[in-house]
Amino acid sequence: MGFLETINADIKTAMLAREKEKLAALRDIKSKLLLEATSGSGEVSDETAMKIVMKLYKQRTETYDLYIKEGREDLAADEKFQAGVIGAYMPEMMSEEDIKVEVDAAILTTGASGPQDMGKVMGMLSGKLAGKADGKVIADLVKKALLNN
Repeated sequence: MGFLETINADIKTAMLAREKEKLAALRDIKSKLLLEATSGSGEVSDETAMKIVMKLYKQRTETYDLYIKEGREDLAADEKFQAGVIGAYMPEMMSEEDIKVEVDAAILTTGASGPQDMGKVMGMLSGKLAGKADGKVIADLVKKALLNN
């Protein structure tokens, strides 16, 4: 069963259970997938779908943080719930230790010697770890590793 079929089945289940908040999050995922399908080849690969889900999750968590800073707990709770629903569809993320291993290997492969080589290392890692790790975490670990060289 493809990712879109899974989302459609979960939408039907949420509709039957009358779970309005969950339904809103699932419909958001589906709308972004359909938007991607109409702007591209008509089909959305599972890899592209995972990138879309990760982006939606990140947007929800950033909005949650913003609402907390602004003192809007009522809106923050809704964003946190939707982030939880979207997070259930995210791929398994790599641990920080696994990312460090990949960073060290990339530094050795590229021969990076300092912060000026960050672009080379990030270029190699961003494609390799796409969908498996957050780009911000990767960048922080690369920067830290290159500063210690």
